[in-house]
Amino acid sequence: MSESKTFHLPDLGEGLPDATIVEWFVKEGDVIRLDEPLVSMETAKAIVEVPSPVSGKVTKLAGAAGDIVITGSMLAVFEPDASLPQRAEGQDTGHHHGPPKPTAGTTSAATTASDAASSAADATPADAEAEADAGTVVGAMQSSNAIHTEQAVAVGGVKAMPAVRAMAKKLGVDLSRVRATGADGAVTMQDVKQAAADGSARGGIPSPAPVRSTTPATAPAPVAAAPRTALSASGQPMRTQPPGVSVSGQPEQLKGVRRNMARVMADAHAKVVPTTLSDDADVHAWTPGNDLTGRLVRAIVRACKTVPAMNAWFDGDKLTRTLHPHVDIGIAVDTDDGLFVPALRNADLLEAGGVRESINRLRAQVEDRSIPPSELTGYTISLSNFGMFAGRYATPVVVPPCVAIVAAGRARHQVTSVMGGFESHKIIPLSVTFDHRACTGGEAARFLKALIDDLALPH
Repeated sequence: MSESKTFHLPDLGEGLPDATIVEWFVKEGDVIRLDEPLVSMETAKAIVEVPSPVSGKVTKLAGAAGDIVITGSMLAVFEPDASLPQRAEGQDTGHHHGPPKPTAGTTSAATTASDAASSAADATPADAEAEADAGTVVGAMQSSNAIHTEQAVAVGGVKAMPAVRAMAKKLGVDLSRVRATGADGAVTMQDVKQAAADGSARGGIPSPAPVRSTTPATAPAPVAAAPRTALSASGQPMRTQPPGVSVSGQPEQLKGVRRNMARVMADAHAKVVPTTLSDDADVHAWTPGNDLTGRLVRAIVRACKTVPAMNAWFDGDKLTRTLHPHVDIGIAVDTDDGLFVPALRNADLLEAGGVRESINRLRAQVEDRSIPPSELTGYTISLSNFGMFAGRYATPVVVPPCVAIVAAGRARHQVTSVMGGFESHKIIPLSVTFDHRACTGGEAARFLKALIDDLALPH
């Protein structure tokens, strides 16, 4: 077994063309054993730990932390060691890859991305069910059997999950100095955040990579123009360069969630025929204790029951429509990393308390990047409560295969005419975008009216 073995980046369960290196657990020249942690990769939804497919010496790694690796391209090269445990040929997982899609600066390669996930044939029914539903952060995409190891592992004497390691790196926290409170001495996400807040485990912050000059060495030095003052005659600061001149800042490659968001939004823009209707819901009659998001969820459920055409999936290639008897609502969650849309399952069966509990759970899982992939796909309609920040009306984006999305703007008080005079009523602005390929304007208008009618109820 003196020949080298090339390990190509497997499909990590997202159906996406690439992933970003978060952290290597080895360096070139190290010896690694079969199934030991090799690298953690960031995908659109999670930090995924990829184990080594062989035992042996690491001779080449694909890149450094922050680099993007194309699915199916070289991730690492090994010299297998026959004296160490190896996976037998009959134990191959069948997790194969063809050559990566041609991209600039990428060399096509065809190989087997071996042995990093358990065999589909050996999977339990529960495992099969868990893997049956996968997708993207925003919308649904196909996926194959996938590597997705989310467990705390000891690297450098510190036990932590991949997402925790990524957060520590982002916050500049030295994990070896963090007080671990998790099970079996594992460092938790809360431990890292607490250490970052009190500065008790501050690590070294890497300096930015130097920017190479694109000016040829032989280029003559430009003649310096007479400097302009940065102050006007009245002493006020003023711009000294045209607005088209970039003074500072460097382009950065989109990664992880934002990278996928860009793809999905562009795909939605290219496929959907969007039309938006807007109106106001008068919630003056609400009694104390009403939860805004809970009421919006209930109103969407009732509107979907009134107009089933809005609670559907549409296939533009086959021109087929699927009406759903259940209502799973995708709740848009804004984060620093980008947009997540976890699914509130069986919203039509939940009471108000169950809705709030489920939403809080989904938000917490999104924040610490522990949300299962199955929770980020398969919803039948979406909700964006952007009004919690600012804004009145919007034109939210419908992401296929869904055909509709509801957006709620910032509540306001408005003078309203009533019998015998005027009153100040609380108003919630609503916007509904629908795919006009699948829904008529009348269906969308009746849906919006059903939303408004339900929100007008006292409780």
